[in-house]
Amino acid sequence: MSRLMHVVNGPYAPPVPARELTAVSADGARLHVEVHGPDGAPAVVLSHGWSCSTAFWAAQIRDLAADHRVIAYDQRGHGRSPANPVCSADALADDLEAVLAATLAPGEKAVLAGHSMGGMTLMAAAGRDRFREHAGAVLLCSTGSSRLVAESLVVPMRAGRSRTWLTRKVLGSRAPLGPVTPVARRILKYATMGAGSAPGMVEACARIVHACPRKVRYAWSHVLDTLDLDHRVRELSVPAAVVVGTADRMTPVVHARSLVAALPNCVGSTELPGLGHMTPVEAPALVATRIRELVSTYIGSQRIQQKEGA
Repeated sequence: MSRLMHVVNGPYAPPVPARELTAVSADGARLHVEVHGPDGAPAVVLSHGWSCSTAFWAAQIRDLAADHRVIAYDQRGHGRSPANPVCSADALADDLEAVLAATLAPGEKAVLAGHSMGGMTLMAAAGRDRFREHAGAVLLCSTGSSRLVAESLVVPMRAGRSRTWLTRKVLGSRAPLGPVTPVARRILKYATMGAGSAPGMVEACARIVHACPRKVRYAWSHVLDTLDLDHRVRELSVPAAVVVGTADRMTPVVHARSLVAALPNCVGSTELPGLGHMTPVEAPALVATRIRELVSTYIGSQRIQQKEGA
């Protein structure tokens, strides 16, 4: 299980949940789940990315929990969810289904937001019955469905086999990240954040990423290397909005534009000038606002329709 290492003060310090529980996935993997906000409020489910944890969503949880029921969970092997030998896109979908089953009432709709690998989780689950039962709308932040290594701009070289090979070595490194030092912060900022990111943002992200166990980071890097969810995107029929930073090196804007073109029901695309891969941390208020808009537009209308049909 990963070390818990996050900031403890300021807007990026994780708030205390109203309750915690464990969801059990199809293969027995145990997932740490947090629930924030008032019971009975509109539901939002947050799925974090590779090498992160529920702490990554601290700013959105603090904002939304005033009038939403916010559910956040640690992907297997991340945060407080124990590592599991099974690492695959299907496992991500299984885990999301388990969280939905453990936290939502039958037929209850929620807005599902995923960042990076969390967005890929939503794509992987798009055809699942439980996803379709509970997903009222989705927000895809800084994510892609395929060619993640080939399109990455982390290595500053011309696109081609050499860059792809070197990127694979960098992102799939077995080397431990070690403590959060000034050099480590500069490296993380270059790879994952925009040049104008404030020091507090960089510190928060560095602490979260460095807390991920080396073996977990390495195992999931191989899943992302070969990931191909293009066919799943076409099954993601619920209203879907997309957010990306124009300076994203991990999942460059080409991925967001491909998603917008392929999604059956894309309801908005936002490209944030100069921002990097960590959009929920770099633009916390904007991401929270996009989630609120989806709740207001799609969850509210569905509740009215359910009442009228009663």
